[in-house]
Amino acid sequence: WGLDDPKYGYDDYKGLDVRGKIVVMLRGIPKGAPDEVVAHLAGDKLARASARGAVGVITVPTLSSETLDPFARRLAAAVGRPSTTWVTAAGAPFDDAANVRASARTGMKGAEAIFSGARTPLATILAQADKPGGRPKGFALATRAAFAATSTQKRLPSPNVLGMIEGSDPVLKNEVVILMGHLDHIGIKANAKPGADAINNGALDNAAGSAVMLEAARAFAGEAAPRRSVLFIANTGEERGLLGAEATAAMPPVPAASIAAAVDLDMPLLLYPFTDVIAFGGDHSTMGAAIRRAAGSMGVALAADPMPEETIFVRSDHYAFVKEGVPAIMLATGYANGGEAAWKSFLGTHYHQVSDDMNLPIDWTAAAKFAEVNYRIAREIADGADRPRWYQGDYFGNAFAPTATKAPRPK
Repeated sequence: WGLDDPKYGYDDYKGLDVRGKIVVMLRGIPKGAPDEVVAHLAGDKLARASARGAVGVITVPTLSSETLDPFARRLAAAVGRPSTTWVTAAGAPFDDAANVRASARTGMKGAEAIFSGARTPLATILAQADKPGGRPKGFALATRAAFAATSTQKRLPSPNVLGMIEGSDPVLKNEVVILMGHLDHIGIKANAKPGADAINNGALDNAAGSAVMLEAARAFAGEAAPRRSVLFIANTGEERGLLGAEATAAMPPVPAASIAAAVDLDMPLLLYPFTDVIAFGGDHSTMGAAIRRAAGSMGVALAADPMPEETIFVRSDHYAFVKEGVPAIMLATGYANGGEAAWKSFLGTHYHQVSDDMNLPIDWTAAAKFAEVNYRIAREIADGADRPRWYQGDYFGNAFAPTATKAPRPK
């Protein structure tokens, strides 16, 4: 699978020397219970291969991936879609897998060619991978491969938008709480029929989150300044791989050590009178408790992640700050009081479609309520006696903030 963290029990490179070689890996992750750590490792496959010295990566499909998301469909979606990254302070394109000179995906026919003459047939590998927890062992293939590629580079300006309210406490104002949401969506629909609506507006994903953030900022501006400073960020490029957030987290406008916490507002479903909120990632740090207190002051409950199979904790802008060691969460409306039906309907019908527009039955009272909830959450964190801390033994806290003071996990 290309998963590489021996301390967590994933050691797919054990016994293998891939220096100067092309690594062939299965698409996705092993079947089993959703796991945010494994989802993180899956998103890090190229970087881990690069760190091991691999010069190329080829990803082959699994039986499950061909059923759920066939290679042919992915190929059609990828045609004409360039890879995109952000530019570092040194002016170079960011690349966390610099040793990997090229990478590719194949369908089943390509996979069969790659496994020609292999000591373990492709069919055996795929059968092993299709079992719950199936983890085929790596071995050297008999085949050789060569990459031939040409590319052009184009630089596109796409700014993040930032604003800050300075804290009032002479000491704590040097600590910063971030409230953010992404301002981009996926653009114009390709191959639309003449005369058909082709604009992906992204009303809920994520104009709604950006608007809520602005309303929270307006509320802060009309009240006494918080003890800590609050930084509001409208990130660009989320839909292209968290690019704006990655750039901000890597090159923050304030000292990195001063960033105490980050709250991300991404795709709140403002379609029903919500009575609970979900803090994706709230169980990794003390932020969950702060959110519970703030939301509870409005009679809003804090619910556990109802869709762990989506591994949302590693899929939105807050994750860029997690990787810099900052306790961070993504906040959204919950499943209670009609929320589950609304979420499933939206994800199945409107998510990343042209129909995510102002024709949706937006509940403006719920929108105002969600803005106030977020204001209270940011205020709770900004005024709290202690800055948020990772829990002891948490994977992400240990991996990305190993020297930070940790909090005991509540029983």
